[in-house]
Amino acid sequence: MDAGKKNKHEMELIFAIKDTGIGIPVDKQGIIFDSFSQVDGSMARKYGGSGLGLAICAKLVAMMSSKIWLESSEVGGSTFYFTAFLQPHTQDTCTRRASRQLEELKGLHVLVVDDNSTNRRVLTGLLARWGMNFTAVEDADAALAALAQADVEGRAFRLILLDGGMPTMDGVVLAEQIQKQSQPMHAVVMMRTSAGHLGDGARCRALGISAYLMKPIRQRELLNAICQVLGAGPQVPDLPLVTRHTLHEEKPSFSILLAEDNVVNQVLAVRLLEKRGYSVVVAANGRAAVEALERETFHLVLMDIQMPGMDGFEATAAIREAEKVTGKHIPIVAMTAHALKGDQDRCMAAGMDGYVSKPIRSMDLFAVMDHLLVSKPVVNSVV
Repeated sequence: MDAGKKNKHEMELIFAIKDTGIGIPVDKQGIIFDSFSQVDGSMARKYGGSGLGLAICAKLVAMMSSKIWLESSEVGGSTFYFTAFLQPHTQDTCTRRASRQLEELKGLHVLVVDDNSTNRRVLTGLLARWGMNFTAVEDADAALAALAQADVEGRAFRLILLDGGMPTMDGVVLAEQIQKQSQPMHAVVMMRTSAGHLGDGARCRALGISAYLMKPIRQRELLNAICQVLGAGPQVPDLPLVTRHTLHEEKPSFSILLAEDNVVNQVLAVRLLEKRGYSVVVAANGRAAVEALERETFHLVLMDIQMPGMDGFEATAAIREAEKVTGKHIPIVAMTAHALKGDQDRCMAAGMDGYVSKPIRSMDLFAVMDHLLVSKPVVNSVV
């Protein structure tokens, strides 16, 4: 991966992905990014696949105003390249909250118990980045020894991160052994597991385990879980077990109507929004969007400007006309591929509340959405 500047506000990243499999002849490289094209028609039978993957990649890269290409030989495999223009990250509300969380975690003594060396390395790397002090061990016996040594030295662990699926003595049995120690436990215990089973939650609560998280665990989820269980304190009775589900439940749930006719854009936008925690309903054109608002309740509309039948301007006009009767107002964010001078003013004059240009940059989109959803907490639309 390399990087260069497009302008003072953006960086161009160049990604290279090497494929050591069969190469691609020079005379076939011109069609490799076409839909349903494979170098050899027999490949679909031998290796599987339809040949659509690279066509989708090319489409996505084009939507980002970037480039994709390859270098290949029949004996040396292939290297695929693509570029992406990205803006430097700016500190938003979530980042400021994370900074406050990290300040509170600095110097915290943590015991990591995991038999997998890669998992230990990744996890301790995160803890080090977050400013914590840690001891990492590979099994239950070493964990019990570390706890005893820490007690002798007067540096008790505040947090214990257990792997649930270890050989000889798994995380649950180890938690039982920890609970039986003669000295009172001052550590908060969190369990990480690759395979959950019926009744695990009840067992964890009975053992004083504060959190039970399924792998893989995102950095943000882990950090939020740690902050939550440490805020509650060790083994406080009657507190609900922290899980990935409860972490997501804490986020405000907003329902978004996406008015977009392009199928690829629909898929990308839905995944982006759902990953952020929003629920999404898709309308394939302006008329469908107006009809959806007549049937359902939404907090915000993402409105593509260019759609067949009824475009974004016409749909917005119909929505605003209906709101004259209901007295309600739903925020509408315009999405346009043109990004011409004056487009934003035209959208605002048409009754829209926000504007983002395509290709959509998630940081810009969520900044507009967060502002509208906080400043205009609407819970209904056209009736």
